[in-house]
Amino acid sequence: MSQPQKLYFFNTLTKKKELFEPLNPPFVGMYVCGPTVYNDAHLGNARPAVVFDVLYRLLQHMGYKVRYVRNITDVGHLTGDSDHGEDKIAQRAKLEQLEPMEVVQRYTVKYHRVMDWLNVLRPSIEPTATGHILEQIEAVQRIIDKGWAYEVNGSVYFDVPKYAQSHPYGELSGRDPEEQMANSRDNLEGQEEKRHPADFALWKKANPEHIMRWNSPWGAGFPGWHLECTVMSTKYLGETFDIHGGGMDLVFPHHECEIAQAKAANDGKPPVRYWLHNNLITIEGKKMSKSLGNFITLEELFSGNSPLISQPYTPMTVRLFLLLAHYRSTLDFSDQALQAARKVYIKLLNAIRDLKKMHYPETTGEHNEKLEKEIAQGLDKAWAALYDDLNTALCLTHLQALVKKVNQFRTNPQAIGQVAPEIFARLQQEMPLLWEDILGMKEERPEAFEPLLDIILKHYAEAKAQKQYDKVDAIRADLKTLGIAVRDSKQGIDWAYEE
Repeated sequence: MSQPQKLYFFNTLTKKKELFEPLNPPFVGMYVCGPTVYNDAHLGNARPAVVFDVLYRLLQHMGYKVRYVRNITDVGHLTGDSDHGEDKIAQRAKLEQLEPMEVVQRYTVKYHRVMDWLNVLRPSIEPTATGHILEQIEAVQRIIDKGWAYEVNGSVYFDVPKYAQSHPYGELSGRDPEEQMANSRDNLEGQEEKRHPADFALWKKANPEHIMRWNSPWGAGFPGWHLECTVMSTKYLGETFDIHGGGMDLVFPHHECEIAQAKAANDGKPPVRYWLHNNLITIEGKKMSKSLGNFITLEELFSGNSPLISQPYTPMTVRLFLLLAHYRSTLDFSDQALQAARKVYIKLLNAIRDLKKMHYPETTGEHNEKLEKEIAQGLDKAWAALYDDLNTALCLTHLQALVKKVNQFRTNPQAIGQVAPEIFARLQQEMPLLWEDILGMKEERPEAFEPLLDIILKHYAEAKAQKQYDKVDAIRADLKTLGIAVRDSKQGIDWAYEE
């Protein structure tokens, strides 16, 4: 199999593309920020899940033993995304008159369900913030003991100005710490407790009405949102690990704070070697958000129950839509873009199905060197795109070009003999490998679908043999309404998904 063996990533930390070299090969540690489980998963939640699922699959294909950790945030994420507002899960619990852990359980189960539909592999470890309260308290105490944090009225804050004197606070986001601190707002809840507006909470004192609270050396409270990822990533992957992923909207403050906390707790050791961030999803150029009313959940996409779309879209259509753009590019959501993704999905799915059924002929003709070269180069380029900063969009472009070769072989099976057997074997092995195992695409159909379709096509063939053309046309029309096209050619009667 002719494939590049070197993998390159654009590292948000260094702002350049770098060769991936694991700290302890063949082992790779990867941490990705997971959902805050207070609401239904939306399209924005799906993008990092799918992007890093492809990376997880590719690393495993390369032979690495990957420990993939993706957290569940079930406490500490406030409505202001920083140190003010109400805990998002506690707020939802009050609205629905539930215990917070009922909210967590409900939306965690729903998140897993839609991720399964999207064919996203489960991570190696899926820790929760509430399951690591003791470790977070210990981390806060360690940061205090080392002089990087202070306690005020039962809350603990990280001392950003002090840290910035000896560490490059802002190294990930590229923000100037002096400018950040000068521009910090002074009117936020609890801001008056801080020594400096840029300081952030490691532990927050719980108000009397706050539902989620734990005892600590500083009184009853709960951990800050940023703390959980620092604690859980280093617990399961070590003080320094290979890859940390997440959405671009998390670069600041969340991931910047993660770095500061980790370095403060672990004597300046950098926690992560490669930071990878997927870009945002927009709708007609505007950021997707609830406040703008341009927000769509995954279940709404799959059911079609949204004014933003004209029809339901299957999970594989949505997955492919997410992969048809490079992960570092913004992705504009539209009904038309989903329809286009569906057409690409059907086109590639039909080709993969056809390719798997093909056989190398016993008698061969003169070899077509141009065709052999186009197939080999097409496969090489598809692999190379993935190894070059996980360019799924370019990989799919090369796979679509190979569809033409597959269709050529389908309509003229003898043409297969025009390429060397090893070239055809590469095509037959690697095209499905890229599509299914690496990109994570699959065929969506009930288990009994194909046997039932075989029975229908048998009746179609009988009607044709008996020249019952009205019946032939009726069967063809009925199948078309189900998205099935009857292929009636010299090679026989077969079917494909309607494009």
